[in-house]
Amino acid sequence: MTFSHDALIFTPADVDLTKSPLAGKVDAETYVLGAFNPGMTRLANGNLLLMVRVAEALRTPIQDQHIHAIRWFDGGYCLDAWPLEYVDTADPRKFMMRAAGWKIMALTSISWLLPVELNAAGTRVEQVHYDKAVPPRAPYQCYGVEDARISKVGGRYLMTTCSVSPERHSTTLYTSDNALDWTLEGIVLDHQNKDMLIFEGLIGGKYFAQTRPLGDLYFAYPPGSEWRAGPSINLASSPDALHWKPYDKPGIRPHAATMATARMGGGAPPILTPEGWLSLWHGVEPAGVVGIYRTYWSLLDRDDPSVVLRTADAPLIEANAALTDRLKDLMYLDNVVFTTGIVDAGDHYIVASGEADLACRVTWVAKAAFG
Repeated sequence: MTFSHDALIFTPADVDLTKSPLAGKVDAETYVLGAFNPGMTRLANGNLLLMVRVAEALRTPIQDQHIHAIRWFDGGYCLDAWPLEYVDTADPRKFMMRAAGWKIMALTSISWLLPVELNAAGTRVEQVHYDKAVPPRAPYQCYGVEDARISKVGGRYLMTTCSVSPERHSTTLYTSDNALDWTLEGIVLDHQNKDMLIFEGLIGGKYFAQTRPLGDLYFAYPPGSEWRAGPSINLASSPDALHWKPYDKPGIRPHAATMATARMGGGAPPILTPEGWLSLWHGVEPAGVVGIYRTYWSLLDRDDPSVVLRTADAPLIEANAALTDRLKDLMYLDNVVFTTGIVDAGDHYIVASGEADLACRVTWVAKAAFG
């Protein structure tokens, strides 16, 4: 598919680490591993806001036969050292503990959120709000705050994030009246339930959200079923956006006929159109280290979002190597586009994505693409 506008809008080179929440608080040199996966909304002044995930990494994580992790602690930051013989360091972004009995890992980076204000069309950076950055603030965020999604419901902005810690890998909620000053409300979904996207409007007087629980065990569908067992997009409802009940019916599930969406998860918060809720989500085809990530879409019933009215087998957005060619010396992944935001712009939608876990991408998608 071709787009009238499709470009990177924010990259690691655009982050000023002298203004980072970690500046002067970590006794080691850091760099920007990625500035990506931006939540997006429209501000009261008409401009767009990207809430960019900045992954700030140790320049030299391995020293003196130890690998180091950055950890938030009691309002500051510290470095934890792990003997190399205890870990697998094949992936420079993380390390796995050996002989743990189950998967246990730590990170060589820590993520925080940076508000970046764009013009109304999403084609130019107007201001970077370092003074409004969202760093870790609680023990359940000690390894970082990741992958914001922003919804505006009833005049209030709701931002879900993934919070990472040894305690749990959870979803946390922030609220705001202006999308710049955020209040941390706490954990709303427990361990390994992430990619939480709050619908931009109530359904039957309740808040609704897409969720994506993870795990190592799934039960098989019967032989000949149209569905494939594995990670899928579930639903939950809430009276107040804080207390969530899982929906009894399944949401969007992987189809057995294709491997392109063998894994899936939410992308942009669903928005209401005249025909129903438009949901952009990611499908992952198993390949290489992390798989091939593509963006797909589904149209959901406005009164019962478990009902899929229309969808497309072909991807809406795919990774674009031409966009990241100038950043090829920084790349550590390819074939990854991870959509995280959408706003209405008249005859088209402005879609925000993370490209290659490295940079922020803005794409104009014509409304006719969903016909």
